[in-house]
Amino acid sequence: MLPNVTFVAIAGIDDRLVSKNTVKNTEFKMQETRLQKLLEFFEAEPNDEFLQYALATEYLRLNDTEKALQFYEGLVTNHPNYTGTYYHLGKLYETLGRKEDALRIYQQGIMITQQKRDNHALAELRSAYNQASGLYDDDDY
Repeated sequence: MLPNVTFVAIAGIDDRLVSKNTVKNTEFKMQETRLQKLLEFFEAEPNDEFLQYALATEYLRLNDTEKALQFYEGLVTNHPNYTGTYYHLGKLYETLGRKEDALRIYQQGIMITQQKRDNHALAELRSAYNQASGLYDDDDY
């Protein structure tokens, strides 16, 4: 009886591993498909700022920071009024150890959001700037 119990336990583990691998492969294919769709849309509408933002975010999710940076920086240069970019680009700069670039981009975003009267984005950018500059930590709240 013992060999059967051992076999069943091993088979159960193998089944779970197969299931986990199947889920991971499915997730990867979904991400790949999502990226491919975004790239197709972008090819048709290369100046669409939302598509550029979506691609930057997707590349970031896929840990392709080089391409994410390319799209985020392109947005800041070519679509400076797309305010959602500043927070995410600043955070990416922070992650990459580029603190001065992060502070600069937060300041730039603060100016744009003030002009647009986008108070929600303004508050987020001010908070990010204050944290990055060391004015306060998360523990201060």
